[in-house]
Amino acid sequence: MTSPILLWSAFGIAVMAMLFIDFKLFSGKGKEIGIKEALLWSAVWVGVALLFNLGIMMFDKERAVNFLTGYLIERALSMDNIFVFILIFNFFRVPSALQQGVLFWGILLALLLRVVFIGAGVVLINAFHWTIYLLGAMLLFVGIRMLFAKDEKKDLADSNILKFVKKLFPVTNDYHGKKFFIQKEGVRWATPLFMVLVMVAAMDVVFAVDSIPAILAITTDPFVVYTSNIFAILGLRALYSAVAALTGMFLYLNIGLCVILVLIGLKMLVTDFVHIPVVWTLGLVGAVLALSIIVSLLCPKRPSPA
Repeated sequence: MTSPILLWSAFGIAVMAMLFIDFKLFSGKGKEIGIKEALLWSAVWVGVALLFNLGIMMFDKERAVNFLTGYLIERALSMDNIFVFILIFNFFRVPSALQQGVLFWGILLALLLRVVFIGAGVVLINAFHWTIYLLGAMLLFVGIRMLFAKDEKKDLADSNILKFVKKLFPVTNDYHGKKFFIQKEGVRWATPLFMVLVMVAAMDVVFAVDSIPAILAITTDPFVVYTSNIFAILGLRALYSAVAALTGMFLYLNIGLCVILVLIGLKMLVTDFVHIPVVWTLGLVGAVLALSIIVSLLCPKRPSPA
């Protein structure tokens, strides 16, 4: 396509510009985001990703298909992030005006984590091809476990992560605006907002471990893997605001995500024996997502147990 250095530099500059736009125009003033604005911005970020994909297609059609498939998978898997974020914010009773700031810092951390995990994943697969079977088996296990897991909410108060943070810092009972720390009688205190940020960061690590193998099943091209991840992450704040307002509408979407993980895991396990075109994978992922959304809309309520 173009010089790799030029390509990565241009994309890095574009990401910084998009983060600035996202922060300043979408929620820079810490205001509460309405559902119309959230849906509009979510559509804008999808449009930007599709424009980027169109630009890739002008030079390399195979890369464009790989990018679109990876973006669709990562976008779908990001729904799990959002549901967990909703749980975290509800547990800590985070004011709506503060939620976007936490998500912004969480996204910055996620961008850095993706560099580490993608780099490690590509190196491992290229150096030790058999690791693709381990990653495939992991996705298969995670998908099946999620599919049959009981619908129970974990008590975040029992989180070992939070217990560890409380050993490092005393924690205030109340929020202090956007501050993560305050000085009180010469002692540095963490605010509940810092605890929320720690939990969001921990979830970023967990979801990176789940999502990176899924995109590596499509391609090991670092540029395609990273850009598809980044575009899925960049629209996460707007998508969160929209989903938080519509939570409960897509009851069967989680089942669709589990099926996608199982399918991608199986694809990785048979990669050396059965060639599955990326276009087929793209179509299958799109079909599963569409079906889960349609079923959710047609059957908005699960039947109550007898």
